[in-house]
Amino acid sequence: MMERIGFIGLGIMGKPMARNLLKAGYQLVVHNRSRGPVEELQREGAEGAGSPAEVAERSDVIITMLPDTPDVRQVVEGERGVLEGIRQGSLLIDMSTISPIATRELASRVEERGAHMLDAPVSGGDVGAQQGTLSIMVGGREEDFQRALPIFQVLGKTITYLGPSGSGQVVKACNQIVVALTIEAVSEALVLGAKAGVDPAKIVQVLMGGMAGNRVLEMRKDNFLGHTFNPGFKVALHHKDLGIALQTGRELGVPLPATALVDQAFAALEARGRSQQDHTALITLLEELASYSPQHE
Repeated sequence: MMERIGFIGLGIMGKPMARNLLKAGYQLVVHNRSRGPVEELQREGAEGAGSPAEVAERSDVIITMLPDTPDVRQVVEGERGVLEGIRQGSLLIDMSTISPIATRELASRVEERGAHMLDAPVSGGDVGAQQGTLSIMVGGREEDFQRALPIFQVLGKTITYLGPSGSGQVVKACNQIVVALTIEAVSEALVLGAKAGVDPAKIVQVLMGGMAGNRVLEMRKDNFLGHTFNPGFKVALHHKDLGIALQTGRELGVPLPATALVDQAFAALEARGRSQQDHTALITLLEELASYSPQHE
């Protein structure tokens, strides 16, 4: 028998993920800070809930997909939070990207209630969420991972069990370093080539055909070429993720100089009012520093 799933957080990522679970035949109880996405999914067969506690009371497995550590803490530990309603034997799966330290603390609180928790952050952006092809990085007890695996297989394509609680969040930090530095590298290359008079589309064609080919270009080339920055993943969220990576590096004594540089570039973008744009908007900062104004049809 399929487990009854609660889903909290129906934003750019959460809503398509919840929709995929509905399509797979799961009974779904949903909650969101704003009512619009809840009502939309109710029309598709989900049930609405008035609080995270109510979601937990009515679910075997509770999934959270929220922006940042304080949001997850509030939803789990706050008034009418998950901890107030979670049942013994239930499983909380946090698919947000948050601090590994906070993750371990929350897992301990959940265990005190006789339930269990996995951290399972994702990569793949809004497209991966819509298509059910996310990469999912999982930390926690292996038996809980096996229990959750059928759910993960609906949401993602690459699903990796990494070890104890917090392991998923650590690897997500590693992932976000690579993505951020790749966006920076692509942006630098395109601005250099374009200011030298070469067609950026031809630069992209060459890069994708050789060793410089990468998933960022594959999935976001239209953003770079057309300067369309509707968010698949927001600048503010990637900046937050790099903060988690840098904090983890400090705790472990691991220097992350290139990460710190791109972290400052994202901070500069936010200061320019672009926090809600897609993270590929980083190219606009490089263009400004180079005194280059691209022409777009």
